[in-house]
Amino acid sequence: MKKHYIKLLIWFVSTTAFSQVQGVGINEDTPQQALHLGSSSGTIRVDGLNDANSLFNGGGAVTYPLFVDGAGNLTLEFKPIYNSNGSDALDHALLPGSVVTLPAGDNDGVMVGELFNFTIAVNRASILEVKYNVSMDVFLNPAETAISDRRARRVNTFFQVNGAGRKYGQSAKCYTGGSVDSETGKLFNTSTSYITLPAAGSYVIRFYGEVSSGITNSTANTGLATCVKFARGNDSLLFRLH
Repeated sequence: MKKHYIKLLIWFVSTTAFSQVQGVGINEDTPQQALHLGSSSGTIRVDGLNDANSLFNGGGAVTYPLFVDGAGNLTLEFKPIYNSNGSDALDHALLPGSVVTLPAGDNDGVMVGELFNFTIAVNRASILEVKYNVSMDVFLNPAETAISDRRARRVNTFFQVNGAGRKYGQSAKCYTGGSVDSETGKLFNTSTSYITLPAAGSYVIRFYGEVSSGITNSTANTGLATCVKFARGNDSLLFRLH
């Protein structure tokens, strides 16, 4: 009896060691990883992710993206770093740089102001997806006098990493008016961009508003008086790491 017990124990240890080296195969005779799922149809089914068991599966014939969280759990839930999700993302009263004013006779006819910024820390090289929809009102001056000179103003918005280098997510609108009764109203710049974060570390993503007008044949000092007030409407933001 004792000999049989020893033989059985040796066989069990040997089998366990073999399994640890080779992994576990399902429909796969020679597993290449700790768990190797083989399938002649090329599909894998997880009932916990179907439309009956997951709130994030809308059912039907369409497909849904699968995510992995920090603990290694598989989920259909979309979890961005930040998503305003219908609420107003930017309060102009809390953004000291939300008004960008171009004075009449400005030398190059361009004025750039930082509207807001946010810091993101990553532990590996990553790609940051940024979506924005930012509102703006265009006037002649901070007193909100309507533009009536029939000359165009261009308003551009963009992101930069640490305030330098490539301009991401550029979007622009032009505005003009022919009388003091001209419609002002809110315009919106909208864009989606993917920002490369090359290594682990902390990055400051800075968002700018650029106002330009009045340049004719590169003649200096022809800037037209313009005042753009940003973030007065229902603005939206989404940040997501890849």
